[in-house]
Amino acid sequence: MTATPQAGTKDLPPGGYVHHEPGLLRRALPWLFLALVVGGFVALGYFLSRNMQGRPKSFTIFFVERGWVRFLLFLLAASGVLALTSLIGQRIGQARTGRRIGYGAVLGDQLTHLFLILVTLVAIYPLLYVLIAAFDPRNSLFAFPDFGSPNILYKTGLLPKLDVLSMDNFRQLFEGVTVPSWQLLLAGLSGAALTGVLLLALVGRLGRDSEGLSQTRTWLMRILIASLAVLVFFLTPAQFQGGTNESKFVLSVRNTLLVSGITGVLAILLSTTAGYAMARLRFPGRFHTLLFFIFIQMFPVFLALVAVYTLMVALGLSNTFTGLILAYSGGAIAFNTWIFKGYVESLPESLEEAAMVDGATRWQTFLRVVLPLSGGMLVFIFLNQFIGTYAEFILANILLTGVEKWTVGIMLLSFTQGQFSTKWGVFAAAATLGALPIVALFYGFQQYFVGGATAGGVKE
Repeated sequence: MTATPQAGTKDLPPGGYVHHEPGLLRRALPWLFLALVVGGFVALGYFLSRNMQGRPKSFTIFFVERGWVRFLLFLLAASGVLALTSLIGQRIGQARTGRRIGYGAVLGDQLTHLFLILVTLVAIYPLLYVLIAAFDPRNSLFAFPDFGSPNILYKTGLLPKLDVLSMDNFRQLFEGVTVPSWQLLLAGLSGAALTGVLLLALVGRLGRDSEGLSQTRTWLMRILIASLAVLVFFLTPAQFQGGTNESKFVLSVRNTLLVSGITGVLAILLSTTAGYAMARLRFPGRFHTLLFFIFIQMFPVFLALVAVYTLMVALGLSNTFTGLILAYSGGAIAFNTWIFKGYVESLPESLEEAAMVDGATRWQTFLRVVLPLSGGMLVFIFLNQFIGTYAEFILANILLTGVEKWTVGIMLLSFTQGQFSTKWGVFAAAATLGALPIVALFYGFQQYFVGGATAGGVKE
C-alpha cells in the first residue's frame, strides 16, 4: 500500500520547505528602525539644547557649545566611512566567492555594529566611573573637570586625574580586622584553587580539554567551595575591632554569603521534592497548588513585609539569620518548583519505571535516578537563589538591626546616610568588593544559567 500525496504537495522539494524571498516591507524594516533611532537622537539633542538656553552653566561640567551637533556630525562621518568600507568589502567578497552580495546587507551589518559599540560604551562607562570613584580619596562621585587641560576627556571630566588615585578607601574597609593563621592558610588555599580553576578553564576554551583535566577542575572546585564555606562559617564578629561601619564591611559580606548559601541549599531541598511530586505524583489539589504558585508570583515581596515581620516577632526570630533564611526560603519555593517540575517532565519516565520494577521505592527512584541526572539543574537553582538573595535589601533591612548582623545591601546604605557627608568613595570601593563574588559565580557557572533557563523545554 502506497501513500498518495495530498493536493498541493506533489511539487514541494524534499522536506516540504520552499524558500521565499523577504518582501519589500520586511527588507525596509531595519532601515526604518535605524531612521527612527537617528531621529530620536536628533530630537533629544534639539530639546536638550533648547532647555539649556538661558540657564546658568554648572561649574562642575564643561559645556561644549553645540556639542550635540558635533556628535551627530561624528556619526555621519563614521557612517560615511562604513559606507565606503562596505562597498569595498562587497566588491572583494563578490570577487572571491563569485556570488552576488547585496550592498545594503553589508552596510546594514556595519551600521548595526557601530550602534552596538556605542551602546556598549554607554553601558560600560558607569561601571568604569564607579571603579574610578572607588580609588578616589576625595570621597566624591563627581570627577571635577580640569578646564585648563587641552585634552577634551580631562576637560569635560570624563576621565579623572590619575595622579590622585589611591587605595585609601579600600584600606578603611579592612581596618581593625584580625585574621588567624589558619584562616590565612585557608584563604591561600582558596586563592590557589581559584587560580587553578581559571587556568584549566582557559585551557578548555583553547580546545585542549581532556577527561583528566576535567576531573582536576572538578576537584579544585570542590576544594575552593569547601575552603570558602569553612571561612564564611567560622569568621566571627569578634575579629572586627574597628570603630566605624566601614571596618565591618567584610563582616557584612560574610553574613550575606552565609545567608545566601544556606538559602540556596534549602531552595534545592524544598523545590526538588516539591517539583518531583508535582511532575510525577497524582493527588487531589495538585493542579490547584500549581495555580496558587503562579498566583503568588504576581505580588511583589514588599506587600508581605508586615506579615513576615509580625510572624518573625511572634516566633522570636526577628534580628536573626534563621528568620531571614526562612523568609527567603519560603519565597523561593514557587518559582523553583515550577523550574524543577518542567525539568523532571523532560526526563524519560521509563528510567524510573525500570528502577521500580527492580524493587526501588519512589523515594529511592528520586534519590538514585532523578537527582543524579539533575546536576546542572540543581546548580542552576542554587545559583539563581544565591544571586537573588545576595542582592536583596528590603526584607533584610526590616528584619536585621545592628551593624554586626547587616548584609551587604544594608551596609552600603549606611555609607550614604552620614549626618554631615556621604561617603561616596567608600561606597564605591565597598560596592566593587561586594560585587566580586557574584561576578565570579556568574562567570564560572554561566553555562548552567543558559542550560537551566532552557531545560524542560522539550518533553518526552
